[in-house]
Amino acid sequence: MNINKIDLNLLIYLDVLLRECNVTRSANKLNITQPAMSNGLKRLRDLLGDPLLVRTSEGMKPTEKALRLQPIVRKVLLELEEALQPEADFNEKTSTRVFRIMASDYAASTVIPRLLNRLRENAPGITIDIMTPSDVTFHDVEAGKIDMAINRFEELPQSFHERSVWHDTFVCMMAADNPVAKNFTLETYLEAQHIWVSKTGFGVGVGMDPTDVQKLGWVDEALQRQGRKRSIRVFTRSYHTAMHLALEQDLIATLPRKVAMINRNNPDLVILEPPFAIPPIELKMIWSPLLHHDASHIWFRKQVIELANELKSQSARL
Repeated sequence: MNINKIDLNLLIYLDVLLRECNVTRSANKLNITQPAMSNGLKRLRDLLGDPLLVRTSEGMKPTEKALRLQPIVRKVLLELEEALQPEADFNEKTSTRVFRIMASDYAASTVIPRLLNRLRENAPGITIDIMTPSDVTFHDVEAGKIDMAINRFEELPQSFHERSVWHDTFVCMMAADNPVAKNFTLETYLEAQHIWVSKTGFGVGVGMDPTDVQKLGWVDEALQRQGRKRSIRVFTRSYHTAMHLALEQDLIATLPRKVAMINRNNPDLVILEPPFAIPPIELKMIWSPLLHHDASHIWFRKQVIELANELKSQSARL
């Protein structure tokens, strides 16, 4: 095929069509009419000699050829957009830029307050828009609609840029008058009632099943490797809720050290090392290649890493 025959707009059409699998939604995304979108799909089918989208009982589905083309087209368009981004100087002292951050509850509890303090001193006009994992998708990050996502990620699209913020270990938090605190062993830990807390990934969350260890996460998988299991009384997606519930005399919250340290001076709570080994977790920040060379974004990433390093140094002294 002669590449000179390919209209760049057709690649944009193809990219959106393969993500939406719907002509009407694709037209709306591109702000064009449905007939224009349908005509674009016909031109693509003629050009590529493939139907690209076929109707099934579950709606329109991409063909095998379309699935092979999708990541290639996405990569080409992202690289082109990145190359065409205008260069501009950035002055944090006078900037009124809004940075949109997807932050897990863990990240929002540990990173964001310190980030706001730093911005208040060095960039008073900058605004932070904090979003939850259920508010956004990987497509939003990839398209640059979200400046940064800060969370714990297991798998990421290859197009994303990423940077480790820190690694964190676990501790156990409980009420100071919890009888377990005076004799804290694996056996007394397992005899107690527990608060489960976690929030990772993107998309709307679902209810938890206490029997599904694979979905329960790090703490319960660590226990399972020893052939043990804890009794979970409460499930929550909020670390602040978990720490508040830990004030109850019969409950224990096992949570990352850096978030527990928020309450280290509370005399009604005690923080103890877990009576079993739990692998550390890694907090990462990810961003779109479209923003990688943006001067304001480079400055912002630097702020996050610098404050993370400060917090790591402080935690090491505790």
